[in-house]
Amino acid sequence: MAKKEVEKKNKVGFFTKVGNFFKGIGKYFKDVWAEVKQLTWPTKKELINYTLAVIAFCALMAIIIGLLDLAFGSGINALAELGK
Repeated sequence: MAKKEVEKKNKVGFFTKVGNFFKGIGKYFKDVWAEVKQLTWPTKKELINYTLAVIAFCALMAIIIGLLDLAFGSGINALAELGK
């Protein structure tokens, strides 16, 4: 009989689970809002510097990838000519 009583005490009803679910969602949004309050935005000068850095990095990567593509393409063409 004691085992059944323990099992009965450990059961959680459907509405309790649903209530806990919505409490969890509320806590999540409350925590998100607390984090949003701590955000700091970059100044105009910092934003311009970051933007220029990203553009420069993208241009550099485009040049490197273009050169590698040219090199590998030339190598494949040279190997294809050897087979003829």
